[in-house]
Amino acid sequence: MIDDVLDLVLGSSCVVCARPGRLLCRGCRAALPQEAAVCRPTPCPPGLAVPFACGEYDGPLKVMVNAHKEHQRFALAAPLGDLLAVAVAAVLRAVPSARRGCALVPVPSRRGVVRARGHEPMLRMARVAAARLRAEGTWCHVAPVLRTSGAAADQSGLGAAERATNLAGTMSCPGRGARALARWSRDRGLSVVVVDDVLTTGSTAREAQRALEQAGLDVAGIAAVAATRRTFRPREAGGSLPFSDRGD
Repeated sequence: MIDDVLDLVLGSSCVVCARPGRLLCRGCRAALPQEAAVCRPTPCPPGLAVPFACGEYDGPLKVMVNAHKEHQRFALAAPLGDLLAVAVAAVLRAVPSARRGCALVPVPSRRGVVRARGHEPMLRMARVAAARLRAEGTWCHVAPVLRTSGAAADQSGLGAAERATNLAGTMSCPGRGARALARWSRDRGLSVVVVDDVLTTGSTAREAQRALEQAGLDVAGIAAVAATRRTFRPREAGGSLPFSDRGD
């Protein structure tokens, strides 16, 4: 709400249609996806938990993700977080082992990237998503327990196998955070869901999942705002989305 007020006072325009006013006008917000679908990458990292996304990483979703992440358009965390909540809800509906409540584990950015951007976009979006899910009756907690623990090169231009190699061993779940999350999961009946903004090859999500599993946690699924074309493939739990092949 504060971000929206500041945008109106300081002057802005819709990042999608350029209409003066809010960073995302009512018409463009109303046109955003209302459902999520399974979006397995091709090729899919072995053992990847079922991934859901709301739409194609192109057009409005691509503009919104990049404006929020790279250009500090913080008011966009609200619509992006709402989309993330839709994907999380789809995971909870589709996965037989999923429980009524959930713990959202954001994929972390490298510390240098956070310093350069001045914020942690996934944490901000996850908090919005959790608030929406709670408002809809799902007990939800944000658990930022993952840490970057290695030096990964820039992912731009890397293929699926190269991304997997580049990311291997770069995330960890320290003992205290893992124990607290395990206790919440057990005592409150929570499913652990990894959340990210964009699913490209699935390597980042798989590395996050690996770190959580190594800490003794079961991951019910992956939820993302958008995914690229390499993720399209018909699936039994929701089908596929007509994604483009343009990733970040």
